[in-house]
Amino acid sequence: MSFLLPLLLAISSFSFALGLTLPLVSLDRLLFFTETPSLMSIVVGLWYDHEKLLAVIVCAFSVVFPAVKILLLHIAAFRGKRSRSVILLGLASKWSMMDVLLVALVVFSAKTSGLAEASALPGLWFYGTATTASVLASVMIKK
Repeated sequence: MSFLLPLLLAISSFSFALGLTLPLVSLDRLLFFTETPSLMSIVVGLWYDHEKLLAVIVCAFSVVFPAVKILLLHIAAFRGKRSRSVILLGLASKWSMMDVLLVALVVFSAKTSGLAEASALPGLWFYGTATTASVLASVMIKK
């Protein structure tokens, strides 16, 4: 069991980085137009489209909170259960699945609207893997 926590931490860190930069979904519209945005390109696109508040909200819940959670997991694994990072980890953990749910809702709404055909790409799978690995690591640290 002692090798599992470092493995989960490495998987979550690596998968999180790939989940931010690889394309999340493929949106096909009108047979000719295909978009494959990554999470970071979505945030940047919102910022440049003058949707700054929405860009900040998406960035906070999809980039910052998960990154802080992974960082706190590394600190808690290094320092042990008695560190303050375990308490902060409990707060950050509550927001961990919200970002994956947000992307799933976008894919669902695109498919049901009839205006676009959407399919998941590797970025979504890596992002989900990072979330799952960080949840498992969090459970192991709290035990």
